[in-house]
Amino acid sequence: MPIEPLLPLFHRLNREHFEGSLAALADPPLQLRWSDGRMTRTAGLYRRGPALCEIVLSRPLLGPLPAEATLGTLCHEMIHAWIDRVLGSREVHGPQFRACMARINAGQAQFQVSLRHRYPLPASLAGWLAHCPSCGQTQAYRRRRQGLACRRCCERHNQGHWDARYALNFSRSEQASVG
Repeated sequence: MPIEPLLPLFHRLNREHFEGSLAALADPPLQLRWSDGRMTRTAGLYRRGPALCEIVLSRPLLGPLPAEATLGTLCHEMIHAWIDRVLGSREVHGPQFRACMARINAGQAQFQVSLRHRYPLPASLAGWLAHCPSCGQTQAYRRRRQGLACRRCCERHNQGHWDARYALNFSRSEQASVG
């Protein structure tokens, strides 16, 4: 799936959910861009400095996903910009963020804004595969992690508490072996 231009999406979301307030920001203006391909640990970010204010979305993580993932991530980062620049508040995922997120999610059904982006790791970025011995679910990881257990099995069979019976077994992914 080709990467969509961000500016039309930004202007649409700004108009629909932020009363056009983000496009009017100046000194510095809010910039918008896709990452250059190195941003692989987070789907998006908002950052502001003395001469910089920008939203960056991850090309490697969002590129292979449906457009709804891009919309949800872009809107998430726009909420951060709105709280920082329009409301003048310094909070991460506090009450203002949650209220705005709930308002946006209740007002439309095309995409969902969430606190955490839970998108699958593209196979090209996965160095390891974690396998649950109980349910058989496999999940891609960048690196091998110690002490992880299958969340689904722990929630289903152990009231959400970690249990060694559901400890994940890691093996090198084929992508990592080839490259």
